[in-house]
Amino acid sequence: MDRQVITSPKVTWMRSGVSHAVKAGGMVYVTGATPFHGDRQIAKGDFAAQLHQVMRNIQAILEEAGSSLDRAVKMNVALTDMGRYAEFDAIFKTYFEPGNYPARQTTESARLAHPDFLLSIDCIAVA
Repeated sequence: MDRQVITSPKVTWMRSGVSHAVKAGGMVYVTGATPFHGDRQIAKGDFAAQLHQVMRNIQAILEEAGSSLDRAVKMNVALTDMGRYAEFDAIFKTYFEPGNYPARQTTESARLAHPDFLLSIDCIAVA
């Protein structure tokens, strides 16, 4: 089986022992995307800004792998506050054509990889 590590120059590099994504078996597996941009900058406390940055990061990684959001099959979302679900869902839906949403699970997580993260999203897409 072919396996290719995907790294996007448009997305902040990973300090942890993970890749931005791995492409294998006709699929792209994107690591939990975070709201970092540039040199580890983050919009502290701004949920909408963090969500938009996470989605831009996923888009860039999928593009690097030769895929796109419209080919997303499954996304797992971790929110630090499920009370923001309606806000999350309203923004999230703008990234897809109506009716072409990926399967999704959204859970609340009190702690993410960085204390200022308000969310993280991983993605599986068709390559």
